[in-house]
Amino acid sequence: MTNFPVSEICNFSTCQILGIRFFNGDVQEALASMDRHGGFLVAPSGTCFARLREDEVYRRAVVAADLAIADSGLMVLLWRLLRREKIGRISGLKYLKHLLGELRREGTAEVFWVLPSEPARQKLFQWSRREAFPIASKNCYVAPRYGMEIEDRNLLSLLEQDRLTGEQIPIPDWVDRFYLGWLLRLITQPHRFVPRLIRGFELPWLIWKYGENLPPLEWRSDVRGQ
Repeated sequence: MTNFPVSEICNFSTCQILGIRFFNGDVQEALASMDRHGGFLVAPSGTCFARLREDEVYRRAVVAADLAIADSGLMVLLWRLLRREKIGRISGLKYLKHLLGELRREGTAEVFWVLPSEPARQKLFQWSRREAFPIASKNCYVAPRYGMEIEDRNLLSLLEQDRLTGEQIPIPDWVDRFYLGWLLRLITQPHRFVPRLIRGFELPWLIWKYGENLPPLEWRSDVRGQ
């Protein structure tokens, strides 16, 4: 991609929270940085931070990401309250919408999509027809159900020349703007989101206790035995 309003961002502002170096700027600056440098972008939600203490693979991937954006409104609010520091929130939804907007303006529609299920693939095609954003079937990959050891050589071979993304329920802009995405997911998908929301209750304690530092990894007996 080219022609972003901010064309060159080499030393962008960051804010380190729980060992993760979060981008601290606006969405156009984040897009420009990824356009210039490329790499792996992550947008951890508030319910995912507890995994930093339990899931070594997830922990390593998030900390090593080339760019992390502050998707979690709860994390942003807690950081302001507990640490008296501001960090700009860029939700994953906002980033994706701006990215697709740039691609549409440039006439570029070559996006590679990794989806969790066939129904999600069908929803993507419905969205593409509604938004006049063409998506080729060859650019849609329905991922298998992975075990404890995640390996997908077929996907890796496809990603040598493509990009990936995923799926979530549609969220209106005003809901995302007021940090209410968690509430909408709770109402529409309670069976999936309630367990994740419970894990999110650990975030205030994690920020209070560890601040900028990465929490220590807890080795559980059930994990060591696998």
